Amino acid sequence: MKSKILIVDDEKSIVDILSFNFKKEGYDVCTAYDGKEALEKVYAYDPDLILLDIMMPQMDGLQVCRKIREKMNTPIIMLTARAEEVDKVLGLELGADDYVTKPFGMRELMARVKANLRRSNHMGEEEAYVHNGKMIRHENLIIDLDRYEVTKDGEILELTLREYELLKFLASQKGQIFSREILLEKVWGYEYYGDVRTVDVTIRRLREKVEDEPSKPEYILTKRGIGYYFIGA
Repeated sequence: MKSKILIVDDEKSIVDILSFNFKKEGYDVCTAYDGKEALEKVYAYDPDLILLDIMMPQMDGLQVCRKIREKMNTPIIMLTARAEEVDKVLGLELGADDYVTKPFGMRELMARVKANLRRSNHMGEEEAYVHNGKMIRHENLIIDLDRYEVTKDGEILELTLREYELLKFLASQKGQIFSREILLEKVWGYEYYGDVRTVDVTIRRLREKVEDEPSKPEYILTKRGIGYYFIGA
């Protein structure tokens, strides 16, 4: 079955080029040209991945991302201009999984899309046999590798794909410290063209959902000057 991709950008030339290339690669493509139309297409089309421009009429990409994350965990790759450094971080904080800077190469973008789809479709499959078979447990926090769910005190936590993958990776290797560069390679799953702030932003979002007091984390700790680790048993 073809993966469905929603392409959202107010520049028709960009939409046309992306649409042509992704159809050529065998994807089912849907398009939108502003934020309002994007949300309508998201709920009607139920895409497997969304390419989302930031600067658009009606509703910008950041607003669209926020709205989508209220209901869905569909992978979102933000399309940003070079001058929008703040917006890149904002997009990640709002739940985007990735971003690509314009002008981008089609090969790079295709690699990002394939990596995000692969992780979305087979999330946790390669590690589903570890830690008592299907589950990683630490005190009141449980990562269910079969259901791709994280519960704390019996309540399901609403994590994005990237947040889940990052938590699972750290928790499966308790006490081991990983640099930001290694986390980009292992969790994002390909040669990452962005910067290490992506990791910091995702860690911060994850702590806000997992920790009782994000400023005083008990699960995901920082080793100053080195990286991050999940507290050992």
